Amino acid sequence: MSSKPTARGIDPSPSNRAGRRDFLQKAASALAAAGLGATAKTGLLASTTEPHLEFPTEPRARLAVSSYPFRDLVDSPFLRKRNPQHPGMDLPAFAKIVVDRFRVPGIEIWSPHIQSRSPADLAALRDGIGKAGAHVVNIAADVRQSLYDPDPEKRRMAIDAGKQWVDTAGALGCPSIRVHIAGVGGVAPDVARAASSLTELAEYGAGRNVIINLENDDLFSEDAFFIVRVIDHAHHPYLRALPDFGNSAMTGDPAFNEDAMILMFRHAYNISHMKDSEADDNGKIITADVPSIFEIARAAGYRGYFSMEMDRPGDPYEGTAQLIELSLHSLGGH
Repeated sequence: MSSKPTARGIDPSPSNRAGRRDFLQKAASALAAAGLGATAKTGLLASTTEPHLEFPTEPRARLAVSSYPFRDLVDSPFLRKRNPQHPGMDLPAFAKIVVDRFRVPGIEIWSPHIQSRSPADLAALRDGIGKAGAHVVNIAADVRQSLYDPDPEKRRMAIDAGKQWVDTAGALGCPSIRVHIAGVGGVAPDVARAASSLTELAEYGAGRNVIINLENDDLFSEDAFFIVRVIDHAHHPYLRALPDFGNSAMTGDPAFNEDAMILMFRHAYNISHMKDSEADDNGKIITADVPSIFEIARAAGYRGYFSMEMDRPGDPYEGTAQLIELSLHSLGGH
């Protein structure tokens, strides 16, 4: 299936569904042939050349809370739009709130919330998060340069930026980063160039036991079907998918989101973003079929974390609490 660009980057029309289904079937066959399906089901990979994480099985321990929905509350020198009327907090304080208020042990850090990446400051941050009783499950790393830019110097900048975030994750005892694939004006997403860049980044991550995850975020440069083509092309065990429950639903086509989730969870390993809805550019709330997506994750043998990422208007505390309850219900935690 090849997606036809629209204003949002994807052709969600019903006529395109058969092509998506055909791609799903081919991707499943390729996954089985590569042996990745079995490794995703175990949660513990035997080879030292592959990720070797052990995941909790208790439902609440499988949850995490992203700092992204709290961007008006977490201090950052990189976010000028933070509302000064709200008292700010640092990441250890955020971690303590997640543990005390939500009774969840995992946090996911949005990269602008890491105020300093000096070795001393990262060591202090790791210590502070640990004292709060939390651990970092992923860093959502924003990289401005594109990993498929036709300009090799700009691709090099993107790769090097990704490597710096790998080092940051290692310093925090974090098992993975989500690297953003930025778009390039007037340039179609390129599988071969992106895969080449990400193979180098994944190899760097492998040397530090840090997984590189790709999220179905931007509907043009990070379309779920494009991401999986890149992962298949790179064929590296440290390059995985990060399924976001709601981002692919922004096409307005529930069937497209279902196909995207099926495909992404087949390639996922340790992290996904749980949300029940998202606001589009006009403020319209688009919902995701949460119970069905949890069933998709279960059918794929996914054993990793579900990070709560409220992404709609409203109180992030209340919204996050609702997402946690939905997740626990789906995971049998009640």
